[in-house]
Amino acid sequence: MPDELFGAGLFPRDRAEIGPGAVHLPDWLPAAAQLRLVEACRRWAKPPAGLRLVSTPGGGTMTARQFGLGWHWYPYGYARTAVDGDGAPVKPMPPWLAELGRAAAEAAGYGSGEQGGEAYDIALVNFYEADARMGMHRDSDEKSPAPVVSLSLGDTCLFRFGNTRTRTKPYTDVELRSGDLVVFGGPSRLAYHGVPRVLPGTAPPALGLTGRLNITLRVSGLRDEGP
Repeated sequence: MPDELFGAGLFPRDRAEIGPGAVHLPDWLPAAAQLRLVEACRRWAKPPAGLRLVSTPGGGTMTARQFGLGWHWYPYGYARTAVDGDGAPVKPMPPWLAELGRAAAEAAGYGSGEQGGEAYDIALVNFYEADARMGMHRDSDEKSPAPVVSLSLGDTCLFRFGNTRTRTKPYTDVELRSGDLVVFGGPSRLAYHGVPRVLPGTAPPALGLTGRLNITLRVSGLRDEGP
């Protein structure tokens, strides 16, 4: 599928550092790769261990629905089964997706040593409908310091990238469009970040997706420590 059908815009957007060790690479994922990922997510999201609503310990419910590959995330840990869902074994992490994570981290300037020396073995997939949000949080349940790789598909969103000390300012707001890549590691590995807003109807028409998919790839550093 030609990239111009994905509405990339008249002028190119520049690579930008949004924090120390945190990089935004606009339009990193080609159109064909975006389509492949959307189609794969549709398969992975089906039961067993499929797309679910996540309940928080405080009694709330996340507005973005989620599923995992490789490891299942629940507040606040990892398991090999969907412990807060249908209890089924989590689907495996595809080698080609792990390789995509490695390539993305490398594109952001992280060498193999900075990736923890292990393959990306977690994919957390969040699906945002028009009214979904993600509060400021840190990705702190992994044992590895390897950088987090975040890929955006579908609707544009406002992505808020903060600091490691507090959920409040200072932070940087970034518009993430379909195909954009964000990688954060090093001094920003535990930075707070979130999604305050999704812009409905902004997905590239050729993608055939209503809403936003965010695929977050991580190196767990875990050894079957989950329940």
